[in-house]
Amino acid sequence: MVQDCIEFVKKCEACQFHANLIHQPPEPLHPTVTSWPFEGWGLDVWAEAIPLREVKKENVVDFNRTHIIYRYGIPQRIVTDNGKPFVNNNLMDSLCQKFKFTQHKSSMYNAPANGLAEAFNKTLCNLLSKVVAKSKRD
Repeated sequence: MVQDCIEFVKKCEACQFHANLIHQPPEPLHPTVTSWPFEGWGLDVWAEAIPLREVKKENVVDFNRTHIIYRYGIPQRIVTDNGKPFVNNNLMDSLCQKFKFTQHKSSMYNAPANGLAEAFNKTLCNLLSKVVAKSKRD
């Protein structure tokens, strides 16, 4: 099966066109350690792919409520970057107060979290670019 996959990728034009060109040595990712499953969440825009016209504060809060709290339960804390949808957001503050969890903002360079969401986004974009037609209407 592995050999079949290798042969398929060699013949797939989209796989060849969108293949990773690595220009730097790999660096290990440092996962966030929690005491129990879903205790803490590290949030960035897109790690769970949902269609959004715009990334607004309202959309981020609605996503947190419907895709995290209602699905997995109330976390003890969430860690976000300093992006506009997460910072100075009264809606997010009221969501935290309502469900009694805390929001922590990561520093500009946070070694344990640096690159985790970006690495996932890169992988997701590469996968989507292979399956979406060139017309981008799929």
